[in-house]
Amino acid sequence: MLAVNLELLILKGSERLTRVKICGLCRPADIEIVNVAKPDYIGFVFAKSRRQVDKRTAAGLKMMLNPDIKAVGVFVNEVLDAIISLCRENVIDMVQLHGDETEEYICRLKAAVDKPIIKAVRVKDSSDASRPEYKSCDYLLFDSFREDTYGGSGISFDWSLIEGCDKPFFLAGGINQDNIVEAIKRVAPYCIDVSSGVETNGYKDFNKVVNMVNTVRSVSK
Repeated sequence: MLAVNLELLILKGSERLTRVKICGLCRPADIEIVNVAKPDYIGFVFAKSRRQVDKRTAAGLKMMLNPDIKAVGVFVNEVLDAIISLCRENVIDMVQLHGDETEEYICRLKAAVDKPIIKAVRVKDSSDASRPEYKSCDYLLFDSFREDTYGGSGISFDWSLIEGCDKPFFLAGGINQDNIVEAIKRVAPYCIDVSSGVETNGYKDFNKVVNMVNTVRSVSK
């Protein structure tokens, strides 16, 4: 818990710089790309997805990853023991909950591991920016709402619905090179979260990843 609290104290006392997360890494080639681009975070998707990885694959990719880049595990309604195992074996450095996880679930997870927890919220209206049931998470992640889909739609949402959020948050949902500057200037997210926006034909594109990271860094200086 101390590590989590210390990170948040540093955040509050430092200049607000937007971080960047490249999500959905599943191949050694993806790791080679981010080791050059050097985003702040990468994401391993353990939930059902075309980018899904299992524990063994993620562990191998994590060994290849630059240690300065934090690995985030993305889960949808996963059993706690599976997440706890990945945390304790340091396959992941942070946890992202993208399903219907409750405040009780989050508290139980926080009691078992010392990794920061991100809770994803699919935004339908302005009340989603301050939902009390997620008060125990360390960060929020705002994504587009689509019926029967937990995320990864590649579609943006109305950012005015989250303006004024007082908790550090990741911004996802249709982020790409065309709207990244507006996103940062308009809602000042803690971190930009992008996946399909840096892909070509379904695979991470070296130039798109590098350009995205460089753009985020230049805009938030």
